[in-house]
Amino acid sequence: MYLRTTRRKNKDGSVVEYYQLAHNVRHAKTGRPVADIIHNFGRADELNRDDLVRLCRSIARVCGLEVRDPLALPQETAGREGASSLPEELKLIQTLGFGVPLVAEALWEHLGIGPALRKAIEKEGCGLHHEKALLAMTANRLCEPESKLGVWDRWLSKVYMPSCNGLKLHQMYEAMDLLQRHIEKIERAVFSESSSSMPNGRRSSMWVQW
Repeated sequence: MYLRTTRRKNKDGSVVEYYQLAHNVRHAKTGRPVADIIHNFGRADELNRDDLVRLCRSIARVCGLEVRDPLALPQETAGREGASSLPEELKLIQTLGFGVPLVAEALWEHLGIGPALRKAIEKEGCGLHHEKALLAMTANRLCEPESKLGVWDRWLSKVYMPSCNGLKLHQMYEAMDLLQRHIEKIERAVFSESSSSMPNGRRSSMWVQW
């Protein structure tokens, strides 16, 4: 599979390029390899570069690779007031969000959500990655809400959550199924834990939107 470039010459002599996603197959009669078009991206000069970069990063992530966009740094720092420039011998490779995920993970344990989920997971004989998948999706809701695919494909790579490293997309969906099966027990356990931690016997309630 590869990105195929085709050119067309207009009547005025100008040349237009087109991008296509293709792979080679053998012609049924001649036996020669021919390009089979899977997707047409359209005219090269009309494409959104950021969309192509996101596609590259999505494919690279599945393959365990990293894509570095040489144009990302100037675009990200442009217009920032007081932005300091790095020495020429240093290069900024990546930045990760730290604050909100760290607080979310601390509250996850403090409020008893993690322990309640781990009991449900132990009962079903599932892996702890299901709990981490739910933690990732919850922390994402507090930052920049994405779909399950968005959390796995785009968001996790932008934040520092080492406990959620190595999550697979199918684990996101399986975790939601597990939560649905045990939601009532988990809600009661979390409510009980949060109530017991309140001073002077005061009770509190908590709603978590998954």
